Amino acid sequence: MSASPIDSAIYRQLFGDKDVGALFTDSAEVRAMMLVEGALAKVQSDLGVIPKTAGKAIHRASLELQLDPGALASGAGQSAVPVPALVVAFREAMQAPEHANWLHWGATSQDIMDTGLALRLRQALGIIDTRLMETARALGSLAEQHSKTPMVARTYGQAAVVTTFGAQIASWGVPLLRARARLSAVTEDVTKVSLSGAAGTLSAMEKGPQVRAELAKALGLTDPRTSWHSTRDSIAGLAAWATMLCGSLGKMGEDLLLMTQFGIDEVRLAAAGDSSTMPQKNNPVTPSLLVAIARQTVGLNSVIQSALPHRQQRDGAAWMTEWLSLPQIVLLTARALSVAQELACTLTPEREKMELGIAETNGTLFAEALSFALAETMSRTKAQATVKTLISEAVKTRQSLQSLVEATYPKLNAAQLFDPSKHLGTAPDEARAFAVLARDTK
Repeated sequence: MSASPIDSAIYRQLFGDKDVGALFTDSAEVRAMMLVEGALAKVQSDLGVIPKTAGKAIHRASLELQLDPGALASGAGQSAVPVPALVVAFREAMQAPEHANWLHWGATSQDIMDTGLALRLRQALGIIDTRLMETARALGSLAEQHSKTPMVARTYGQAAVVTTFGAQIASWGVPLLRARARLSAVTEDVTKVSLSGAAGTLSAMEKGPQVRAELAKALGLTDPRTSWHSTRDSIAGLAAWATMLCGSLGKMGEDLLLMTQFGIDEVRLAAAGDSSTMPQKNNPVTPSLLVAIARQTVGLNSVIQSALPHRQQRDGAAWMTEWLSLPQIVLLTARALSVAQELACTLTPEREKMELGIAETNGTLFAEALSFALAETMSRTKAQATVKTLISEAVKTRQSLQSLVEATYPKLNAAQLFDPSKHLGTAPDEARAFAVLARDTK
């Protein structure tokens, strides 16, 4: 197995994401940094910081030139950042030293890399936002369709009471709507320009704050009006948000793993994995993937959070720690949403199996409702004890709880008491409420 399954020729279709993955390649990083260098030179020339002709030449070259990422490897290995090697290669490729000397004027490596990252994150989070919306809408449609489809609600893995499949879906979808509501703030926090110079003071750049503000406008980013070289709460916030989202998707995966389990079979997946030796198996691969991604992002997030305390004005070790974890978090989040959207659009509830699951409880699924009905003529404590006795007798005599109640308490309306549709509680309303919210999301 390769060191990164996301980029592996074997595993990339399982863990990778083509659209977002294209933003986290060496070529994409170099292209983003060149765009930043070009925009910086143009803004500086417009403000009279560098010659007008130099700014135009550098900006044009940033759009036209193509640099080999591999040529930056030696420099990055020595300096821990690729920017010094990129600047050298950029200048050489321009073949205009009188203009190229003004490249990277007053900036530092972290300015270029962090601003380039912001450009790529803006695109990645835009894709993620679209997938979030589409996944929520697909789940909303399914929840509305099955708002009254009864099924067994389980707590601690045991049959508890009746719920609906629509309510189950709503429990997957509502956290996605909350995550999407938070995303705009998260995106705004990370899509900001970085231009602070060597130690965050812009001491080597004339009109530094003005250049930073204009650079932000040119790139469509926000101006933080300060250095964020060593204040990384925005990066930590993105990682935490992605981890919460993947955890919510993992909950969907966990539930589907149980619902597709042999003997339960309440949901059918449109696609399943094959076994190398057991022809009868249809493995729930995509729900398993959601769970695996949820677990992995927790680990990656802990690394990002541990790097939050960047020392002093700049901290190479903490910064490198982000490089090792953040791209994977973003890519895995995008992949998880792609999988969840596919599941939401293609999974099929097995109504007969859900009805069978209710029937197989032998009526004990309505024990709580029975205890409240009996409590109208006796104390609550006695009613609960009576129901336990009835359940024991039903098990011992292999009768249904309903038939035993009909014989023992003929005045009770047992048919209604053991009718699943009469005990759905708020489940249908919750399913429909989520469906409305999901449908209205923009």
